[in-house]
Amino acid sequence: MSYDPKTHKFPFPEDTDKHYITVKKDNGLVFDGKYPYIDGSVFFRFKKALVRILLYILVFPVATVRTGLRIKGRTNLKKHRDLLQKGVISCSNHVHFWDYICVMKAVRPFKPYVIVWDRNIRGENGTMSRLTGGIPFPSDNIHGAGSFMRAIKKMLGDGGWLHIYAEGSMWEYYKPIRPFKGGAGSLAVKTEKPILPLAFSYREPGFIRKKIFRQIALLDLHIGEPIFIDENIPTYERENDITKRAHDEVCRLAGIDPEENLYPPIFDNSKRVDYY
Repeated sequence: MSYDPKTHKFPFPEDTDKHYITVKKDNGLVFDGKYPYIDGSVFFRFKKALVRILLYILVFPVATVRTGLRIKGRTNLKKHRDLLQKGVISCSNHVHFWDYICVMKAVRPFKPYVIVWDRNIRGENGTMSRLTGGIPFPSDNIHGAGSFMRAIKKMLGDGGWLHIYAEGSMWEYYKPIRPFKGGAGSLAVKTEKPILPLAFSYREPGFIRKKIFRQIALLDLHIGEPIFIDENIPTYERENDITKRAHDEVCRLAGIDPEENLYPPIFDNSKRVDYY
């Protein structure tokens, strides 16, 4: 069993998909049918290219030191390279402010997009989130939701990579794998793309990190094998089935027996999360 960091210091909500982090700034962006959810303009792509260089030169090394990141299973990327280049949806638990940076480093040279809380794009880190692949879900605009879905489907159809935090929100250093929302499974069925499970687990920090830098835990990121839609079951069961199997595999990658996990491997749509 992997290291279990102390989680009682964080104000986790009662509902497993709710946010406890507040976003103070609101720049007033409107995510409607005209918003460029995947911006293909020359100037935006140029800025993304500059940020990509900055990631390799500065951000990835700093994040590795800051989180103690160790990546396991990168051979699966090479093993399934041809498949992944045709489009893939990855999912993982969401346990750290910098864990998407860790995902980007782990799957390089692939350049993933990630579905993010629309308030984050309106907030103080919105510009950088967009330039590192963040796609806001328009939670309060039906026309925006349609435009968002068309952009996602086209990106995946063109061989892109989409990362989804299937638990629905970030709970820092939380060990159990929370119930998954249906976003990843639904998109996998609609686009006929596999789900690549990723999982964060923890290591105990050494004396210096723990006592001087007050670091709670170090991060391991595990890369699994692709999970495919089961075409031998009725269509209406496929979303639920692949969601459950992805949840089980994220548990196993994190060193958790799915049967002993605090939350069962269920497809939980009982409460709507802001960005699914």
